[in-house]
Amino acid sequence: MTVPSRAELREHLIRTMIAGDVATPRQSNLLHYRRMAKGDPYYRFGLDLKRSWTEREVLEMMVRMCGVNPDRMHLYGDDTIDPDKTIDALERMAERIGQAARRREKVVLATGHPATLMPIYLALGRALRERGCTVLTPAAGWSYAAEVGTSAPQRRRIRYEEGMVAALEDDDGRLHHTHDPFPMEAMLSEAAGTSNGSDSSTPAESKNWPDLAIADHGWAGAAGQAGIDTVGFADCNDPALFAGEVEGRILVTVPMDDGVHPACYEPLTAYLMSHAGLIA
Repeated sequence: MTVPSRAELREHLIRTMIAGDVATPRQSNLLHYRRMAKGDPYYRFGLDLKRSWTEREVLEMMVRMCGVNPDRMHLYGDDTIDPDKTIDALERMAERIGQAARRREKVVLATGHPATLMPIYLALGRALRERGCTVLTPAAGWSYAAEVGTSAPQRRRIRYEEGMVAALEDDDGRLHHTHDPFPMEAMLSEAAGTSNGSDSSTPAESKNWPDLAIADHGWAGAAGQAGIDTVGFADCNDPALFAGEVEGRILVTVPMDDGVHPACYEPLTAYLMSHAGLIA
């Protein structure tokens, strides 16, 4: 795995539109900011945000944390992610992941974007296991009726890719995108020993309680809400994890387009793992 320099990674992020000018529509961003500000659970990713956010405050926060276009009159077209903010956040994420490796911590990994981001999580999971970390896999097979747009609810269950990375699959075994926090909540309930009716009130004392969550979307939001050190990735139309970082629920949120071809994330993965001390 070739590790790029910071300058090389910055150029790559811009060229592949992971950051810089991204393909995420501005109108989608503003709609999501409005819905998060209004408290729509689908756009809060399981986070109980404490402050009252206005749509304008969400936009201002996303300018600071993500680097979206600050012009409030920019209503249509594409938006932006500051590549330097992406790399700065990757380095902070790497610091916490490296700490987990040195301490041989218990880790959970989960993604709501399995079609694009799964290779990042698998690479991290393999490396952390090799260094003695325990990659937890609670609630495998747990299922629920997920709301899917305007369609009738559809059955989704937790599946662990390579026995490491949680994602949602359907009855045909296909992996699916999700914003929902419920699967991570089920995982943490089992990890805490409360899924069998136990009244344990100190989940951190459980031998299966994670020290670190590496995740995105509702998987990350639910972990952060539970008080777990959580690092994750978020696109510029997903403001909740950035707001969670501002409020202290999320440790690090890496801004990036989460929908490009999986191969485009390889240099980013190498940079992250190198800074975490997981590869030379």
